[in-house]
Amino acid sequence: MAVATHIDTASAESMIATFANAVKCIPLMTGDKSEAEYNKALELIEYLVDRDELSNPLFEPLAAKITEYENSAPEFEAFNRRLAEIPTGVAALHTLMDQHGLKAADLIDELGSKSNVSNILSGRRALTVKHIKALASRFNVPADLFI
Repeated sequence: MAVATHIDTASAESMIATFANAVKCIPLMTGDKSEAEYNKALELIEYLVDRDELSNPLFEPLAAKITEYENSAPEFEAFNRRLAEIPTGVAALHTLMDQHGLKAADLIDELGSKSNVSNILSGRRALTVKHIKALASRFNVPADLFI
């Protein structure tokens, strides 16, 4: 049997006011899209991550506001444009190289000559099926990561 609940007007207004006041002190939540607010939001999200508070109800909306800021702020425009131009497979390869402490010369066995590696990493040349298979094997990841 469902229990009927009723929230009186005073209780509802109190809850709304409490929430509104709480939101006012959280960076990027009030409409202020300044760089200072963005930096505060980064510090707060880092605080939550460092303390393994990923299930904190603040985490998801704050992360969304940070992403929104980074996607729309003029200071990120050139970076976002360059990032969008990098093929996803090459971006994944850059990440794996960084994680494994590798340099371009370390991929000659998988990608061919040093100039070929350079052309692939800069996005001037695409990864071939042979390259993708070799990289997937080397890093023990699914081949579709590089597609």
